[in-house]
Amino acid sequence: MAQTAKKDEGILLVVSGPSGAGKGTICNAIREKFPDLQYSVSMTTRDPRKGEVEGESYFFRTNEQFEKLIEEDAFLEYAKVYDHYYGTPKKRALDMISDGKSVLLEIDIQGAMQVKKRYPKGVFIYIVPPSLEILSDRLYGRGTDSEETIQKRLAQITSELAMAHQYDYIIVNDKLEDAVRKTSSILEAERCKLSRNEGQIETIFKQYINKEVPLK
Repeated sequence: MAQTAKKDEGILLVVSGPSGAGKGTICNAIREKFPDLQYSVSMTTRDPRKGEVEGESYFFRTNEQFEKLIEEDAFLEYAKVYDHYYGTPKKRALDMISDGKSVLLEIDIQGAMQVKKRYPKGVFIYIVPPSLEILSDRLYGRGTDSEETIQKRLAQITSELAMAHQYDYIIVNDKLEDAVRKTSSILEAERCKLSRNEGQIETIFKQYINKEVPLK
């Protein structure tokens, strides 16, 4: 019986950055450019923002529900950020990757470091704003957070940036189109790595076994 070639896994693309850095906008653009890229919907205990949809933007749960899932080891990662839980449902993400599908995961830096320990084969990208002043303008311009929340986010940026060296790639989001292009290039390059295409290469190689190469 012929042996089935190894099936290549998909890529786990992890994107992080300070609140207001533009990672959500970049991720949305990447999803439009790569329709086959699966989006890992996170779970959170914070209240839905205007326009957010259950099961599409986030899975919204209570603290009690979330903590029960923690006990059941149901998350690939989870963290408490700005007084709210955020987490990535584990089974759905890993099943898609095993099935050869690439998964986009947009999470905070705490969660990304957990994922890196559990799934080091992932590709980790950190998005940074060009300056603190621009980041502050973006946060205030969103109009979704209180003054206290914004100041808390700005105060935490220094500690977050100190961990940025643990990522594979850093992208400064000065011009959105440039940041999207760079992120797209990273994904395309990672998809071409030999280590991610061993099954496909094996299949191609077998086609040439015992074949005579025509002489010119």
